[in-house]
Formats: sequence, structure tokens, C-alpha cells
Amino acid sequence: MFQAFLQGFAVYFIIWWITLFAVLPIGLRTQAEDNDIVLGTVPSAPTRFRPLFVFSLTTLVSGAIYGIWYVCSTYFGFGFGALPQIGPSFY
Repeated sequence: MFQAFLQGFAVYFIIWWITLFAVLPIGLRTQAEDNDIVLGTVPSAPTRFRPLFVFSLTTLVSGAIYGIWYVCSTYFGFGFGALPQIGPSFY
């Protein structure tokens, strides 16, 4: 049972990490857009970083994706074994 929990957590963490990079640019305002460029920074640097918004949105979206994956793999039987084999088989 502990191993199943760790596997589920590992899948959720991978989904969360990939979703983080998809969510980061949402609502981002750059220094160039606000005409407030700080010396020594690039113009594409964010004006204000909102970590609570980014992490909470990432958690919500990745939770939905994980829920869809869990339902599809548990109740419908879709998994990696259901994917078509693209490369050659060496066994």
C-alpha cells in the first residue's frame, strides 16, 4: 500500500512540475510592458512575481489532470500497456 502511495505521489509530482512551466507565463507582466526597467535586469524580467497565485493555480490544474489520469487508469484500464508500440521489440 505504501508503494502504491509513493507511485501515485511520483506521478502527481511529475504532472505538477510540468504544469508549473505551463502556468508560469499566465498573467505575467514584464518590465518592458510596464516601462519600469530596473538597471542591471533584462527588459523581459517580470515586474511582480506572484508565487501564491502561480503555485495554487498549478496545484489546481495538476490535480485535475491527475484525477483524469487516475480515473482512466483505474476504472477504464488505460495505461502504458495500451499505447501502440512504435519502436522495434528486442525481447
